[in-house]
Amino acid sequence: MRSSPSLGTLLEAAGRLTPLQVPQLGDAGAATVTAVAYDSRQVTPGAVFVALAGSERDGAAYVPQALERGAVAVVAALPAPADVATPWIVAPQPRRALAACAVALHGHPSDHVLLVGVTGTNGKTTSTYLLEGIFRAAGWRSGRIGTIGYRIADQERSAARTTPEAPDLQRLLREMVDLECKACAIEVSSHALDLERVAFTRFGAAIFTNLTRDHLDYHGDMENYFAAKRRLFEMLPPEATAAVNLDDPRGERLALMAARPVTYALARPADVCPLSLSLSLDGIDAEIQTPAGTLRLRTRLPGRPNAYNVLGVVSSGMSRPTHAATTPSTL
Repeated sequence: MRSSPSLGTLLEAAGRLTPLQVPQLGDAGAATVTAVAYDSRQVTPGAVFVALAGSERDGAAYVPQALERGAVAVVAALPAPADVATPWIVAPQPRRALAACAVALHGHPSDHVLLVGVTGTNGKTTSTYLLEGIFRAAGWRSGRIGTIGYRIADQERSAARTTPEAPDLQRLLREMVDLECKACAIEVSSHALDLERVAFTRFGAAIFTNLTRDHLDYHGDMENYFAAKRRLFEMLPPEATAAVNLDDPRGERLALMAARPVTYALARPADVCPLSLSLSLDGIDAEIQTPAGTLRLRTRLPGRPNAYNVLGVVSSGMSRPTHAATTPSTL
């Protein structure tokens, strides 16, 4: 179990991730940080309160409430009012600062668990359950984060949103690490990517399922929607696999920009694609070509959409070796 950092230590670590204007802290720098909060109602003694601009009101309006509840510092986009003596940190991008502080508080937990992110319009939830099933079949203690709920090892919790806000996400990942989870499957929504909820989080692999018209009330048009989804692949480390659906019109663009793409498709040649495919009410029966050889695949999940989900999950576990194995196996 990690010990809580001091305010000075936390701000130094967060400042290595995103620009922060930190005042002279003096004795306040030794204060113990117990939490990072974006809602003043959730502030507890020892919390750093990050004021976010909302659609109706600026979070800075709630600073007095946060201070009354015991916040040891405030992070905001604008300078401090003259009557505030509590350390006030100016952040040009408060949402990135929120994520940086949360990551620093919890000790970069995504560095210690294999995190597989799934993004796209359809198929995210099913894909995370498939990934979780694979982790368990491998004998790994694991986690799952998504629309239906959050799972940490054997603990199931209700989900407030598909992808949690940065402090909640980092806290969940830290719990997984402390419980010795080896992997986690997470749905990564376009809202989460646009709002920096997964900023500074390390992904071991990512899956792009598809993109259809959705959330345009928020993103405005399909290109902005795609740009939000693309951010997950832009933040992948060079060694991470990018599993990309080539049958989606935007899949080829993602594959071209990814450092380590593994493509999948039903309707065209790809790294992972069926040599034979049978779809029925009883499920899917297929022989799958992959960079690691040929897989015989059977699942009770029916329908073409689930065939894509299965191919995407298979692709996320693949790389492109120089000499692909040819030994058949069964998934």
